[in-house]
Amino acid sequence: MNKWGDVAYYNPTDAGGSMLINAGDGYGEPMNVIISGLSSPAVLTLDGAINFARAIGFSEECFGLHLGGYMPADLGDGNGWVNQTIELRQDYGSAGGGTCLESLVGGNHFRIFVQNGTAADSGAFFLAVSREEPASKHHDIIPNGYNIGRNQLVSAAVGETRYHGIKYYTTAQNITGLLKPGADGINHGIAQDGIVALLTITIY
Repeated sequence: MNKWGDVAYYNPTDAGGSMLINAGDGYGEPMNVIISGLSSPAVLTLDGAINFARAIGFSEECFGLHLGGYMPADLGDGNGWVNQTIELRQDYGSAGGGTCLESLVGGNHFRIFVQNGTAADSGAFFLAVSREEPASKHHDIIPNGYNIGRNQLVSAAVGETRYHGIKYYTTAQNITGLLKPGADGINHGIAQDGIVALLTITIY
């Protein structure tokens, strides 16, 4: 077994896991972004992930209140199905209160899952990213919302970003073969293209 920090990620399906989080009723949502285990170690902590998220336009939920259900994922690391570590929402330029606006009018959001079990301890963060409708439409995913959400997050992340005095440099690589393209088993019947974006984030 490789030590933490030696590999970018392990494929969850190699050990009976899934690249779909459990959204209930037999449907899943794709984990379509991975923050590589080869990223700077300070990024691969909860506080580090939140600070990076703020650097690319996301923050914690409105007043710290979680809206909607918790969803679990099995990353094939021996931990089985584990609920999301945190959910972060688009903050519309205000880390302090912008996520309240996202909760009202909709926008991009993602759930984080950490691959850290003893069977596959990459330290990588798997993100289920999607763009959602406003509260008036029950925060359903917009048409093509999985691909759109992923692409918007990646566009915001790539290159140089900074927040709270910490500077990041992020590269992205598209990975195929982890997710099956299409809408089969996907929540809301929304097709996705099967591409997973692998982000490597370096603090400098």
